[in-house]
Amino acid sequence: MKIVSHNEELPRDALSRIPQSSSRTSLSSCNKLIRFEDISAAAFKIQCGVQKTPCMYSRLSKQYGMDIYLKKEFLQYTGSVKERGVLYLLTSLPQDQQRKGVIVASDSNFSMAVAYHASGLRIPVFVIMSTSTSSARVKMCREYGAMVISYGTTAKDSQMHARRLAQENGYLYLEEEDSAVYLSGLGTVGLEVYEQVPKLDAVIFPAGGHCGLLAGSAAALKHLNPHISVIGVESESFPVLQQSLKAGHPTEDQACSNHHFYGDVSSLCFGSNSLQLTGKLVDKVVAVREEDILISMLRLLEYERATVDAEGAIGLAALVAGKLPELKGKRVAIVICSGNLELHLLQQCIARALNLDNRVCRFSLVLSDCPGDISKLLEILAREEARVLDIKQERMFVTSELFTVEVTCTVETRDKIHTAQLRNVLLERYPTVAWTER
Repeated sequence: MKIVSHNEELPRDALSRIPQSSSRTSLSSCNKLIRFEDISAAAFKIQCGVQKTPCMYSRLSKQYGMDIYLKKEFLQYTGSVKERGVLYLLTSLPQDQQRKGVIVASDSNFSMAVAYHASGLRIPVFVIMSTSTSSARVKMCREYGAMVISYGTTAKDSQMHARRLAQENGYLYLEEEDSAVYLSGLGTVGLEVYEQVPKLDAVIFPAGGHCGLLAGSAAALKHLNPHISVIGVESESFPVLQQSLKAGHPTEDQACSNHHFYGDVSSLCFGSNSLQLTGKLVDKVVAVREEDILISMLRLLEYERATVDAEGAIGLAALVAGKLPELKGKRVAIVICSGNLELHLLQQCIARALNLDNRVCRFSLVLSDCPGDISKLLEILAREEARVLDIKQERMFVTSELFTVEVTCTVETRDKIHTAQLRNVLLERYPTVAWTER
């Protein structure tokens, strides 16, 4: 079963836009907004179980022409903001249900948070993962204290098995939902940001399929100061929130072709509560390209020494893409909500981001196969202060004249201007040089 509160409070004026068939809660539970008091109560109850993460001034501020403050939620124990909602959800369960235990079925940040905090509260916890889940995720979940069961080849198989086990054994099946309790826990982020950064003009949150953080925090921020702009950012690859707001109900026809990169932000889990709160309280939702997210990950790694995933970097990506010019000269907080990037993806993401940022480039040219020709090329690269990352020579399959060698070089440069200078120098010396376009 899903956790669904029967005291959930929703915007009255948004109900007319949401068809009854798409609502996950009954109409009797949809009379008011989530109260600020609920978020305050959640903050008090979870204060000893989660970190009050810093919201620090960023060195990126000068680069983007505004005062940027980063709320570093990736510093939570499981690397995700989901701990806030999960802890409040678990502590709100009846004692008899806490004794019976809970069960989840995914390898998401939500499941990791359930595993960690349920174990800390001495609640029996079971996590069903598909056989395709990475071994690192399985190991981490077990270390948090959960009983991990591998079942099925797809997430749907795991979910069906988890529901069956819940029904047979009395466990409570949990999946990320937009109940008032869960949203109140996530909303404590907005409360903390307001306390930590005075005179805020705007706060940027990740959106997409998991917009509970956006909706809950917007409720807190708009209560404290209605003039603070609350902005959500999602991917252009699946603008599910924008389409749902336009349709007036959660759309479920969005497919993500790159789930491992986008992680939690690629899934659809919000319901009518989150959607209606977002429609009423959020000032703007923008979409960014995958390339902008990758460069944002690179900026955070270089300037903040923060290794984050796509969900964590997507807020800054809106500034990288220039989607929010109205924030120039303002005080802006960005929530960096997740840092659970798998190691094999980290290397690929950084390599791709360096290429997109014109910091790594590749070119090929044909030289005569004579002593000293390659050394002359290397001398030019050294003089231009380009760092050689890789160099390959091909003799057998060269289609040009005999006694020539095709040389392919991968080099690192400082920036776009440095790359252009190097390209001009090489073209002047080697007119046939071929530059590999990204």
